[in-house]
Amino acid sequence: MTTYGIEKYGIVKPKKVDRNLSPAVLTEVALKTEPCKLTDTGALLVATGAYTGRSPKDRFIVDEKGVSEKIDWGTENKKFPLDKFELIYKKVGEYLSKKHVYIFDGFAGADPAYRVSVRVINELASENLFMNNMLLRPTAEELKSFKEDYTVIAVPGLKLDPKECGTNSEAAILLCLNKKIILVVGSQYAGEMKKSVFSLMNYLLPQKGVLGMHCSANMALDGSGDTALFFGLSGTGKTTLSADPKRGLIGDDEHGWSDDGIFNIEGGCYAKCIDLSKEHEPEIYGAIKFGALVENVVVDDETRAPDYKDRSLTENTRVSYPIDFIPNKVVPSVGKHPKTVIFLTADAFGVLPPVAKLTKEQAMFYFVSGYTSKVAGTERGITDPVSTFSTCFGAPFMPLPSAVYAKLLGEKIEKHGSDVYLINTGWTGGAYGVGKRMSLPATRAIVTAALDGSLAKVEYETEPFFGLAIPKTCPNVDAGILNPKNVWADKAEYDRLAKKLAKDFAENIKKYNLDASIVNAGPKA
Repeated sequence: MTTYGIEKYGIVKPKKVDRNLSPAVLTEVALKTEPCKLTDTGALLVATGAYTGRSPKDRFIVDEKGVSEKIDWGTENKKFPLDKFELIYKKVGEYLSKKHVYIFDGFAGADPAYRVSVRVINELASENLFMNNMLLRPTAEELKSFKEDYTVIAVPGLKLDPKECGTNSEAAILLCLNKKIILVVGSQYAGEMKKSVFSLMNYLLPQKGVLGMHCSANMALDGSGDTALFFGLSGTGKTTLSADPKRGLIGDDEHGWSDDGIFNIEGGCYAKCIDLSKEHEPEIYGAIKFGALVENVVVDDETRAPDYKDRSLTENTRVSYPIDFIPNKVVPSVGKHPKTVIFLTADAFGVLPPVAKLTKEQAMFYFVSGYTSKVAGTERGITDPVSTFSTCFGAPFMPLPSAVYAKLLGEKIEKHGSDVYLINTGWTGGAYGVGKRMSLPATRAIVTAALDGSLAKVEYETEPFFGLAIPKTCPNVDAGILNPKNVWADKAEYDRLAKKLAKDFAENIKKYNLDASIVNAGPKA
């Protein structure tokens, strides 16, 4: 029996080792060995148990010489002792010994110049299918000479003793960058593997002058190679606005920006399924077919038809599928330097403009801030929305100091002349509960104007609270909504909330070690 060298991971005398099985075979094996089922379209459906999303408190980076000096330690990047990692690593090897083990050897990075070879070792065929979908799949020739740079080992069935292992729970996600090993233990949520590889790339790429980005990217289909990036946290419309039938999809979530242009880090998509419909997201809806892996979606017992509105297991229902399942994908998943960069935010205060054109320093400020907001709650008399900030629009996946990523962004948009826009898909005419959500047709028209270059040619005015340049006109958009204060009936309330949000930005930016030019480009509290 060929073991493909897994003994070096402490996996001794495995029962069987399968490497790079086809999605069809992995689906068949999962149906036989796991409590899975098929949906009515042939996608494999799994329930991930207690872990239906990432577990940030259980994610650590191992404290090692040569690595620790580079990491931005804090609440997102937490230290883990090397001796405890070694203990858990040994347990993982012993756990997988004498088991049927599944290997997937693939790549992260569509640009061969920055590609990282990743070996994934799984105890579950379904999780191996997930990584088959999410990484770039090697050709038969590439597989013959494959040599892994880093290895991800996922064992959801192994439960840890926190007292013995130094973890916060029975689960742990451990990045040991010197040893080039990533362990995902005790959690069956497959997104932990995907995001661990992304964290790895965001550690490696900046050290080569490449900006790792948590964003989607698309390209014009007219042969111009016109590329655009879309950044945005959950609920801002990133998936909806970047999915354009007139443009080709480079990727939906993770990219690198090198001296040569944009490249997708992944080979697939990991999309939310909650409230999914064929009408609003036809590409994702159509991709849920044989070869796709669906997580925690409730289906009818008789027909196996999914109910995408059912939240009984989790809000975070998901599907993974290869990018090949998208009809307008770009092959290979690379693009030119972006002509347009868009930061999306859903401002529930209703004070940010529908669109603003950013200077280089403002782009760096709003990139580091990664702002959106949550709607107001009713508990304990809370009436205002709540500001939410996520460093570089991806705080949990950015191991290095924020200034590293901000500097790279500033250099690249300046060098390549990219236009950067802040687009508010949130509220207008009042905060949440008073105003209304920004019109999707208006937002789409703004995005179109940004992409075709017409928005860069109009006249602008500067608003006082945030120092943002607001267009006086925008093609196919009512000019009356472009300055947000004009839409408010209660001007004094607008001023109050604008000052509050400006103060939130100013307080948040203090936690970063940034140049004064970036800090001063933000709102004035």
